[in-house]
Amino acid sequence: MKKKIIIPLLIVIAILSGWYFYSTAKNNQHTDQVTLFGNVDIREVNLSFNGIEHISSIMVEEGDHVKKGQELAFLHTELLQANSAQAKAQVEAQKQILAALVAGTRPEDISKAKADLESAKAIMSSSEHTAGRITKLAKKNLASTDEAEHSRSVAQADSAKVKALQAALDLAIAGPRKEVIAQARAILNAKQAEYIRAFQNLKDATLSAPSDGIIRNRILEMGDMASPQTPVFTLALTEPVWIRAYLADPLLGQVKPGMEASIYTDSYPEKNYAGWVGYISPTAEFTPKNIETAELRTHLVYQVRIYSCNDNNELRLGMPATVKIDLKQKIADDSGVKKHCKKAL
Repeated sequence: MKKKIIIPLLIVIAILSGWYFYSTAKNNQHTDQVTLFGNVDIREVNLSFNGIEHISSIMVEEGDHVKKGQELAFLHTELLQANSAQAKAQVEAQKQILAALVAGTRPEDISKAKADLESAKAIMSSSEHTAGRITKLAKKNLASTDEAEHSRSVAQADSAKVKALQAALDLAIAGPRKEVIAQARAILNAKQAEYIRAFQNLKDATLSAPSDGIIRNRILEMGDMASPQTPVFTLALTEPVWIRAYLADPLLGQVKPGMEASIYTDSYPEKNYAGWVGYISPTAEFTPKNIETAELRTHLVYQVRIYSCNDNNELRLGMPATVKIDLKQKIADDSGVKKHCKKAL
């Protein structure tokens, strides 16, 4: 019995709905003003931390009004602070290494290298003189052959030491190779990037409001594990708001984006909210059949959004509203309504 009652009832509702859109379109076609009925709609944002850690504190409750940039919740930061401090220290250490390489060898080190070289040259000169003298004596059998060979070996060793010290002095004067400096600079850049990442992770431990709005849902609590995939709050944006209404097909040529509109609600019947047509859907919201007759085409409707500033936050999500649009108005390049509602778009 229930099915027999429900089916005819649904048919009656469908007929009445079709008649409503048809009669509204017919009536609006012959007037200078169109009246639309709809509901207030807003944008919502799911707010989550860009990190994985336990929540340490939550600063707002459901229903609280928040401002852009306001801090809403925090994660535990002990480990994040340690990582940031370590990365910063590594950057400073690498800066000192690079600075030392760029500055080159200290003058004191060069002076010491020169002194060592001069000392080695003096020793070499003495050993060479001794080797020559003993060699002459050995030819006269006044010195042994072993003594002569030993003196020559000492002289050769002293000569090699002089060459090594000369090379060391040349390197000290020339300073580090440019490839070594480039490598040190690349390491510094890598460590700076690590510090930026660690510092950003520390900043991400604070969840802030991206815009003015109202906390609609508080999903997580203190002690819960936060992650980028898990929202902490749902934020309802207070600006802009719009009336989501539906425009019948015959009115598409008369209602255009930019037209100013007046908005009325049952909650504040004495008030008139200024608005403007901001969006008209390019496609029909529903199509009764694939092939439409002239009659059925009047049943096609298109979603339209009438934006409003909602300065006093009186227009709430889902609130029924009536919109009236003067069809004879001229559309300015910059609507007067928009000028007074810069945050809206």
